[in-house]
This record gives sequence, C-alpha cells and structure tokens, in this order.
Amino acid sequence: MADTARKTLAAERLCAVDALEDAFVCYQNELLGMLYHMIGNAEDARDALQDTFVKCLRNQDKVGQIRNLKAWVFRIALNTGRDSRQTAWRRRRKPLPEDETTIEGSHEGPEAQVEYNEQMAMVRRAVGELRAEEQEVFLLRQNGQMTYDEIADTIGIPTGTVKTRMRLAISRLRETLAKTV
Repeated sequence: MADTARKTLAAERLCAVDALEDAFVCYQNELLGMLYHMIGNAEDARDALQDTFVKCLRNQDKVGQIRNLKAWVFRIALNTGRDSRQTAWRRRRKPLPEDETTIEGSHEGPEAQVEYNEQMAMVRRAVGELRAEEQEVFLLRQNGQMTYDEIADTIGIPTGTVKTRMRLAISRLRETLAKTV
C-alpha cells in the first residue's frame, strides 16, 4: 500500500515538472520580455527568469491544484521582477547597453536599423516612466499576451481595475511618445 502511494506521488511530481517545463517553453519569450521591461536590462531579466523557474519548481506540489498555470507562473515572475527592481544594489547599478543584435526583426539597411533602435529605445523609456502598477498591467498584456481576466488573476485585483490601469498606461504612453516625435 505504501509502495503504491509513493509511486503515485512520484508520478504526480513528474507530471508537475513536465507541466512547468512545458509552460516555460511556451511562455519563455513573453516572461523574458516582461521582466526585461520591468528590470531594465537583459542580463538581470534572464537571471530573474531563471529565479522564476526555480521558484516554480520549489512549489511544484501546488501545480495540480492551480486553476490557471499561466497566471500562476506570470505571478511568480512578476513578484521576482518586483524583488529584482527593488533591490538596493540594482537601483544603484546602471544597466549595460543592450546588444542590439538580440532584438528580433529584419531591417533593410543600417539607416533602418538605427531608426528602429531609436524607436525601441524611446518605447523602453516611455514604458519605464509608467507608474509601477500601470507598467505591470501593460507588460502582462503586451508581453505576456494575457487577457484582462488573467491579469486580474495574476495580480489579484478586480478586472475593472486592470482595464483602468491599462487605459491609463496607454494614455500616458501616447502622451510621452507624442512629445518625442
């Protein structure tokens, strides 16, 4: 009897690990994008992504009880990003310039690449100027491709509040980007 229970528990753990690995394969780019915009540089975002995966694995026993695995993983990533952003050591650090070759997209020539890089830098700055709660909602929606209900689930706030924060974020981004054009 105890042997059967051990085998069942081992099988459940294996399924949980498989589910987490599948989720990370599926959402890796969205998670990394969200963390990058929250933290400010790619290396720290990659570290936070790894920390997120480790935290998820440590809590693999909860996977079977989770209703929305995507929201759960993004909540852990969001909290990890918040922790990274709030660390005093990170606040004093200046992010390294990003390697522009890592940015996806094909451009016709050097002029187009320079223009694209400038536009992306303006967008990054504008997103960075949003209030933290607006930034989180915006990044979960844009990078995480989450619905408003999933975002509400992830952050633990009402869907109406998510919509309000998103509206404010878009409005502020439009204002900021209109000034730079």
